Amino acid sequence: MSEGTSMVMESSENGTDLSQDDTGTIVEMPEDTILSQQTSVNLVPFIGQRFVSQDAAYEFYCSFAKQCGFSIRRHRTRGKDGVGRGVTRRDFTCHRGGYPQMKLSEDGKTQRNRKSSRCGCLASMRIVKRADFDVPEWRVTGFSNVHNHELLKANEVRLLPAYCTITPDDKARICMFAKAGMSVRQMLRLMELEKGVKLGCLPFTEIDVRNLLQSFRNVNRDYDAIDLIAMCKKLKDENPHFQYDFKLDGHNRLEHIAWSYASSVQLYETFGDAVVFDTTHRMDSYDMLLGIWVGVDNYGMTSFFGCVLLRDENMQSFSWALKTFLGFMKGKAPQTLLTDQNMWLKEAIAIEMPETKHAFCIWHIISKFSDWFSFLLGSRYDDWKSDFYQLYTLELVEDFEEEWRDMVDKNGLHENKHIISLYALRTFWALPFLRPYFFAGLTSSCQSETINAFIQRILSAQSQQDRFVEQVAEIVEFNDRAGSKQKMQRKLQKVCLKTGSPIESHAATVLTPYAFGKLQEELLLAPQYASFLVDEGCFHVKHHSQMDGGCKVLWVPCEEHISCSCHHFEFSGILCRHVLRVLSSNNCFHIPEQYLPNRWRINSSSSTNLLRNATREHSEKIQLLESMASTLIAESIETEERLDVACDQTAMVLSRIKDLPRPTHSANDIVYNCPSDLILPEVEDTDGIVQSFTIGTSHESLTSGKMKDRRSREGIDIARKRRHFSGSCCGQFGHDSSDCPMLGGDNLNGDALGYL
Repeated sequence: MSEGTSMVMESSENGTDLSQDDTGTIVEMPEDTILSQQTSVNLVPFIGQRFVSQDAAYEFYCSFAKQCGFSIRRHRTRGKDGVGRGVTRRDFTCHRGGYPQMKLSEDGKTQRNRKSSRCGCLASMRIVKRADFDVPEWRVTGFSNVHNHELLKANEVRLLPAYCTITPDDKARICMFAKAGMSVRQMLRLMELEKGVKLGCLPFTEIDVRNLLQSFRNVNRDYDAIDLIAMCKKLKDENPHFQYDFKLDGHNRLEHIAWSYASSVQLYETFGDAVVFDTTHRMDSYDMLLGIWVGVDNYGMTSFFGCVLLRDENMQSFSWALKTFLGFMKGKAPQTLLTDQNMWLKEAIAIEMPETKHAFCIWHIISKFSDWFSFLLGSRYDDWKSDFYQLYTLELVEDFEEEWRDMVDKNGLHENKHIISLYALRTFWALPFLRPYFFAGLTSSCQSETINAFIQRILSAQSQQDRFVEQVAEIVEFNDRAGSKQKMQRKLQKVCLKTGSPIESHAATVLTPYAFGKLQEELLLAPQYASFLVDEGCFHVKHHSQMDGGCKVLWVPCEEHISCSCHHFEFSGILCRHVLRVLSSNNCFHIPEQYLPNRWRINSSSSTNLLRNATREHSEKIQLLESMASTLIAESIETEERLDVACDQTAMVLSRIKDLPRPTHSANDIVYNCPSDLILPEVEDTDGIVQSFTIGTSHESLTSGKMKDRRSREGIDIARKRRHFSGSCCGQFGHDSSDCPMLGGDNLNGDALGYL
């Protein structure tokens, strides 16, 4: 049994001292400790060591444990995914940590329990979540190497279940041997000879191989996932707008399969300008690479576009996936595509989507820094990482090139292969090279975490292999319904004006709360900048504390054209603080229409275009439907129970409507007579003054109201205000909604109909 302790703790995230549960003592390790200093020093955990994710920390500690002679497991956590800040602390312990718990049967009697290996071992590693430069990291705050049991030797530790892994290449060979009729023992002997290892020294055992073969049979009797095709065919029969395609190899074995739902195709038409293609996960149940296309809508919520499963990870497979996806989306390629740093995928995108700007996700690159540079740079690693982040966020290409050279010289990294590779691919990941292209905020850490959480839900669906495609459909539908519910709640919340600027008031009536929040952030920072007229239509804008630097803003008022050298609008679709400073300094009280993109507007969905094209003969029914929808919202937000019932029943009605036959004529033949004035949700400024906005021929139609008593209801700050619909309620004039004969008797009064 090993003796001695090496355990150190840091302060908690907020800088205060940790609780008794979070702290430990520092004790010197004796010379005869199991872990000697000769064991690959770069694999020994140390206080302050950083990881990009929990999984990265787990893999590192797992490698350390294997070298020492034990395995590990995940233990306690602080926080919960999706709640507040999520998980902020994680403990990893020895697999023999803790004690077995006695199980009770239904009648309360103690059951006979299987013998447990747990003996209260104290070996552990603790990591805590921090955020440096808005990049979340996990830092080691505690490490203990105390064991109250004998550690295993190198030829024994490999037999622990945690280390009995079979690589994808070995799985493929085992499958081939099984098809050839070889026994398990023959497979193992042949693989030992191929790898040149001693008898019984493979990283997996006979039992592991038999379990693997059984999992193959669970997927399909011939190690094929043909049942996926049957699932897709079933969904296609139920909904003709469901899209799928597949490819079989010469042995009638499923090689690739891709699919997309009808709602996904519609979403892509509006929000398919910036797309993430995630290929970092595999489906173990099918032993295939999983690729997921996602994006972000005008409310900042994740939009699902499609899925693909690929047998092999090569350029041909990725080319097939990209071609198929374009086929689903009627040949429309995204403006920008964000992926992992995969060279095969990079080549495929260059061929299949030559007009698309391809970029690498910076979070996947940063996740490798600890392995690449931590040991190499030692104590300089944190300073180097800070310098790298500043390089990454620079605005000008010239500044990037100059500071990159300084960084390489300062740290002596001229010959480092990773630095050479990063510089060669700088146009794929460095923001100075990406800012001229629209990415819809997908490069931010917030969107990255949201998309990753959505992908994790899809990965969890593989537990039901026989219903995987249907399970993904249910996840997508649930995500859409939850998103619709959040959008409705956000629409009903008052928008808080913080600057009193007419520009802010104008934007609040046009942009979604998500996009308006981004613009408002820039508006709040704009007063900190000074603007100088350099030439006709050319302004130099810089922060008041800067002596040099700044951005160049070009403004042609007669053409309503304005641009900035920081390329913030091109990158995010939101005007930057420099442009807003120039507009406000030159008495411009509104934002030109082309700089309020349809992509971020409240009414940016494809259905809006259909409504605008309805015929006059349908206008009465459509306006009645609008009034009923307004009343539905007003009544539903009273309680959470009403809201849930409204969402469920509306989903049922929509499902029934979609099942009805479509008209033979084109939807474009319908013309919709849209009312000229629609009342939007109230907007409240910082002084508590409630302002209601109407959309008409001019954006300046603002009316300020009195202070309203407000109360919080189910987490939504709602100011109920009695108002009447300013237009006709049923398409006929001479009366308003309070005495409309068409709506009489339906318990729909004028106040309810006027509320939106």
